[in-house]
Amino acid sequence: MLAASVSGWAQTVPAAAEKTLGTVIVKEKAEGTNSKATLRATETGIGKGTQALRDIPQSVTVMTERLIDDRNLDDFREVLRTTAGVTFQAGETGEEDVRLRGFSLGMAGDIYTDGMRDGALYERDTFNNDRVEVLKGSASMLFGKGSTGGIVNQVNKQPFLMTQHEVNYTLGTGKEHRLTGDFNVKTGEESALRINAMVHESDNYGATSSKRGIAPTYRWGIGTRNEFSVGLYHLDVKGTPNYNHPWFIQDGIIKPTLPARNYYGFDSDYLNTSATYGTLSHTHRFDQDSQVTTRLRHGRYERDLWASVIRFGQTNGATTTINNLSPSTLISRSPKGRIGISDTTQLQSDYTGSFSALGKKHDLIAGVDYYQEDAKRANNFAGAASPLTTTVGTPNNGDSRADTRGAAPFSTFDARNLGLYVQDTVAITPTVKLIGGLRHDNFKASYQTNAGANFERSDGLWSPRLGALFQPDDNSSYYASFGTSFNTSGDTYQFSPGSPSAKDANTGPEKSRNIEFGSKFELFEKRASLGVALFHSEKYNERNTDPDTASQQNQLSGRRHATGLELNLAGRITPLWEIFYNHTWIPSAKIDESNVARNAAGTGAQVKGDRSALTPKHSATLWTTYRVMPQLRVGGGFTYRGKQNPEGARHVQADSFTTVDAMAEYSVNDTTSLKLNITNLTDKLYADSLYRGFYTPGAARSVQLTLKTLF
Repeated sequence: MLAASVSGWAQTVPAAAEKTLGTVIVKEKAEGTNSKATLRATETGIGKGTQALRDIPQSVTVMTERLIDDRNLDDFREVLRTTAGVTFQAGETGEEDVRLRGFSLGMAGDIYTDGMRDGALYERDTFNNDRVEVLKGSASMLFGKGSTGGIVNQVNKQPFLMTQHEVNYTLGTGKEHRLTGDFNVKTGEESALRINAMVHESDNYGATSSKRGIAPTYRWGIGTRNEFSVGLYHLDVKGTPNYNHPWFIQDGIIKPTLPARNYYGFDSDYLNTSATYGTLSHTHRFDQDSQVTTRLRHGRYERDLWASVIRFGQTNGATTTINNLSPSTLISRSPKGRIGISDTTQLQSDYTGSFSALGKKHDLIAGVDYYQEDAKRANNFAGAASPLTTTVGTPNNGDSRADTRGAAPFSTFDARNLGLYVQDTVAITPTVKLIGGLRHDNFKASYQTNAGANFERSDGLWSPRLGALFQPDDNSSYYASFGTSFNTSGDTYQFSPGSPSAKDANTGPEKSRNIEFGSKFELFEKRASLGVALFHSEKYNERNTDPDTASQQNQLSGRRHATGLELNLAGRITPLWEIFYNHTWIPSAKIDESNVARNAAGTGAQVKGDRSALTPKHSATLWTTYRVMPQLRVGGGFTYRGKQNPEGARHVQADSFTTVDAMAEYSVNDTTSLKLNITNLTDKLYADSLYRGFYTPGAARSVQLTLKTLF
């Protein structure tokens, strides 16, 4: 396929053929542009090649640009927080471990951009996102090593054949000033340039954020047999880390106390991240029904953290409790730091085609992808402690400390993966389709500690995918699917951090499987789409510490599962009333096998029989808008998450919470509008990200006013 793609560059095509193909692609782009105009998506590229959502035998939740803009979801984490089934483990070093259906996405290692693995170190922004897609359930046949819960794919904005520009300015709580520009220029009959840019400044009671982003992409040969694009993405984020608050426990429930907007760290604390990558893409179309797309991407991702861990001190010589907490309660600030740098190179080529054989129609996808990461980590790079304290009543007191850490004691981690896959969808009858796919991955990784110890790991793994579709008419689709996934010991941040021993290198991959039965419907005269799915996800050889060989390897003896129901509804109930609703219900989520002993105090890590951590029974999000008059559109919604346990602290629970958001948008004329957003309308204080011993509060109430102009 790589050879076919490259050789296609030199082919000469009659003008008539170019024109016919151009019509197809222009139509496709027009449909894609609707991401800005609707909460509903009907197609996705998450399954390798453009597919109708009804043809994918798994749950897919798509947050369109309209939804992201309506709710002012500028931070990528906020997009995930308003997605049902997603929870967060707060990291000891300020990095969140995203969970989907209770299963880890590997410190964000299963987040992709345009189908290619994204770097895991930087703070993401949505300024260049056309949409965000979440594929739920095992996905290794499509993406290789990864999560049981699914994957997240960011879709970047692409140039299209029209000159059109949009500028947005937002003024908000916490001295927020945000300016974004989306400039698309048609440069020729078959070419266009698109530049997205962003500047963001805020100072939310001491927690500062300064962001700069730019993403130019040039695309030519649009609609012809050979289409090319070249793009650059750069995002630089300088901010203040505020990632943990100490907790109090009452009747087994975590009780948040410190206001979410209060900042207790040093003025000298910082969290600086950046991402820079370039992408070359070529699509060769053999005919109207088959094409091969080849992408090459190289990037660098960096993270530098110099932060403070916030803890309560003693009050009048006594341990601080929720009953004696007062403005004079001392707060200590312990140092925490890390540095990470990753250089990644990816090359992938994907073929999609339709053909007839043995009297049946086949839709074939096949591909090859190569991934290389050269990483450096200093995961515990904190420096000397500081005696400076503050009090509950004096947040952001202006204290600073010098960064005297010196050179980082880097450990290195190098990983390579080569994957090959093929999947065929066969139309047995006009209403019945069968799906079968298989992938093989060859994974190799090496790790060298800063003390000079070396470890290596190599694995070859197969990932099958099976499915069946029954589509009796254009308005309904029923499916059943089975898929697997695996997590190697060399996944992102594993193999090493904090534990420079050979045990991870001597431990094989974890394996998982997902079984799903579902249906998808077109409602309200095809203005809305509804998806309902029953799923059973199981990790059946989870890593456990082997007490007999703890220093040499882990056991693959653990087992956990999550069984539940997924619901997705998006679209227009009437021409004026639009809705997006996503709900995940997981009544059964349990540690089925574990060698962790239950201690006498009833605390500590989860053991056999416990409910899996970070897996609430119910999580849901609703967003709905109504055009009350031609110039005025109002909207509102909520995000709900049920009770959940932190990982490693089964004896406590974070309480359920509901946050409410509201929006009103007024069109001044055809090109200018004003939009008012209020998020967390009731100023709810709640524990959002969880870790054993502390939590990260959800964002406090904020008010934003956005001016948008088109030209």
